Amino acid sequence: MRVAIPSNNPGGMDAARSEHFGHCDVFTVVKLEDKQALEVGLVENVPHGAGGCKAPVTVLQDAGVTAIVVSGMGARPMQGFSEAGITVYYADNNQVPDVKSAIEKLSGSGLPEMHSTQACTGSGDCQH
Repeated sequence: MRVAIPSNNPGGMDAARSEHFGHCDVFTVVKLEDKQALEVGLVENVPHGAGGCKAPVTVLQDAGVTAIVVSGMGARPMQGFSEAGITVYYADNNQVPDVKSAIEKLSGSGLPEMHSTQACTGSGDCQH
């Protein structure tokens, strides 16, 4: 499994998780095998202009990502990840504040999958 974690600069295992995946500085991508982190890399995010939050879906798909851990997301990128075959997991930023803890939680007790009914609809009262 190749997991993307929206991260603040400079990225990496010690980086803080970004609260808005579409505006994150970088995606830290971790290759997990048998619950062990084997490789850690970075994928630069794309500008949030044309394509909006759906643009990172293509970038991550092209990087071979199969899962992403977020603290929320809008309906359009949620649909895009589903179409791309990328599983979306939810982790509260207050409880899982950095990349390392997100990977430990995902590979340990697990994180819940986020479903389309949990996506932000643009009302302004959601975290994504």
